[in-house]
Amino acid sequence: MDRPDKILHAVKRPRGGVNAKHLKITREKPVVRITAPEKVVIPMSQHIGAPCVPTVKVGDHVDIGQLIGDSDKFVSAPVHASVSGKVTAIGDVKNCAGQTVQAVTIENDGLGTVWAGIEPPKVDTKEDLIKAVRASGLVGMGGAGFPTSVKLSYKPEQNVDTLIVNAAECEPYIAVDYRECVDNSWDVLSGVYDLVDILHLDRVIIATEDDKSDALGILKNIADKDNNSDKNVVRLMALKAKYPQGAEKLMIQSATGRQVPAGKLPADVGCVVMNVASVAFLARYLKTGKPLVSRNATVSGDDIKEPNNVRFPIGTSVRDLVNFCGGFEEEPGKLIVGGPMMGFSIYDEDIPMLKNNNAVLAFKKSSKLIKKETACIHCGRCADACPMSLIPTDLEKLAKKGDAKGLSENGIMTCMECGSCAYSCPAGQPLVQYMKLGKSIVKKAGAK
Repeated sequence: MDRPDKILHAVKRPRGGVNAKHLKITREKPVVRITAPEKVVIPMSQHIGAPCVPTVKVGDHVDIGQLIGDSDKFVSAPVHASVSGKVTAIGDVKNCAGQTVQAVTIENDGLGTVWAGIEPPKVDTKEDLIKAVRASGLVGMGGAGFPTSVKLSYKPEQNVDTLIVNAAECEPYIAVDYRECVDNSWDVLSGVYDLVDILHLDRVIIATEDDKSDALGILKNIADKDNNSDKNVVRLMALKAKYPQGAEKLMIQSATGRQVPAGKLPADVGCVVMNVASVAFLARYLKTGKPLVSRNATVSGDDIKEPNNVRFPIGTSVRDLVNFCGGFEEEPGKLIVGGPMMGFSIYDEDIPMLKNNNAVLAFKKSSKLIKKETACIHCGRCADACPMSLIPTDLEKLAKKGDAKGLSENGIMTCMECGSCAYSCPAGQPLVQYMKLGKSIVKKAGAK
């Protein structure tokens, strides 16, 4: 079968969503590596699952890529030093979600010494790959931070045949996945073929929005000309530029027409979904053996003097990223880690950046990001916008009552907190906060 000339389009479009303005003002700016900070604070919990335990102590010298935290739990990912220098503290810090977590502080010696034990892993089998991916510390770099080694540990009976590379960067302002496609397209395709060869996949779909035609064109040209193209498994897919197109379950539906049932994982419908930055990192790791110690982020918003896309060592503070980009225009009215739809509003600039943090956004007090809350007018726009077919106002009422049974029966746990309901609400109702509260009520009830 010949490779099609045209780029594919969605098999089935998900319901709901909103047309959020992209405002990607750093889109055409290549990633710039920041000056390494004087210190990094590296949390031991940077992923869904069990936190790591420090493997170093205060006073130890560490080099870049050296293991500083690990866990014997299955759902976890090790943590490595992102600068060389001296461990000066091990203690509790707040992360961007407001959680108290243990962290290792390293005072940077300015030498940038790479750990002598780094070497490319030997990978011939799926088991080798899973072991190597875990050792790399890789977690999902576009969302919740799910350990990638766990994602790849699917069972043979699940019949996984499709890899979906998620390059749909649907959050406003964020542009680092776009830059990954444009600047490091060869790494993306190299990672894809590594996964195809080792996992014996039948097809790969690299999906991004249809307004990124230049990125699609670059990737398609390389895929067509690559030496591995005789396998003919890679396809490029242009998706409608609508939020939250990049959500994992919606991506699977768009790319394959398959639907992931409630409580199930992508592997249960034969798919693995990986962020484009994760795939590119994997290609580099298999060549060099250097673990995940740095990543890219967009620093933007109307209160940033010099918006840019930057590469920073894991554990760099929000303050250091903002200062590298010229600082604030004025005292910010809103400071966010992540995107404006699903990110975390923070009040402390010294919060450390994690493996899955892809943006810092700052907005002036005059930006009016938050609507004035008024009474619900029962317009139904929140239900129309919900991609999971929920009725947010009903869930809000149940959350206020503390009705765990009602919340569970009405599907609260399928909510992905995308914010489409709140974005579309003309009354400015804080619906996402009630979704979070509702989930908490159900979880607490289940633990009793």
